[in-house]
Amino acid sequence: MRAVPADPYPFEFDPASTALVIIDMQRDFVEPGGFGETLGNDVSWLQAVVPPLQKVLATAREVGLTVVHTREGHVPDLSDCPPAKLNRGDPTLRIGAPGPKGRILVRGEYGHDIIDELTPLPGELVIDKPGKGSFHGTSLGAELAELGVTSLVVTGVTTEVCVHTTVREANDRGYECLVLSDCVGSYFPEFQRVGLEMISAQGGIFGWVAPSESFLHALTLQEIPS
Repeated sequence: MRAVPADPYPFEFDPASTALVIIDMQRDFVEPGGFGETLGNDVSWLQAVVPPLQKVLATAREVGLTVVHTREGHVPDLSDCPPAKLNRGDPTLRIGAPGPKGRILVRGEYGHDIIDELTPLPGELVIDKPGKGSFHGTSLGAELAELGVTSLVVTGVTTEVCVHTTVREANDRGYECLVLSDCVGSYFPEFQRVGLEMISAQGGIFGWVAPSESFLHALTLQEIPS
């Protein structure tokens, strides 16, 4: 077992039963000119996540950790998008409408895919999800069970939406979750701060929170600099 100094107390994990989950690092959310920016959001807050996440991903690959990528999006005819989700916001910027990087949140479009800096390797799981959470309407639970995964190291965007929803779903399913504070991001700094505090509140009600360097030191059995 390895131990990561974390909030509210050390997170213990076995690399053999742990997966790195990278949530929705898609062009439409992260890149300038994407759907997120057209809504008036400052994507630099999400771009700041990329360098530390690249380092975590590279190290996870080196040590053979299970890696899972997710993408939020819908089939082209939108049959898997409920009206409660479809009929939101400006009609010209709704799911399925033409966007700056293709149809918004539609599978197969350029903007729907993962940014080049974090492109999945052959053999890594890519989960296409129709909702905010990574378990709803997907094979993720079955895939993790087949791999014997019981702990998740969660990264990606956005902290208060898809990351939070996934961590809550995972918690209800019995997974131990560590969220890497510098590898998750929100368009809203206040949401980022509160979202992380909510995860580790009340003795870790949904999971643990730690910076990526602490996790990497534990993963590679290095001492943490004093």
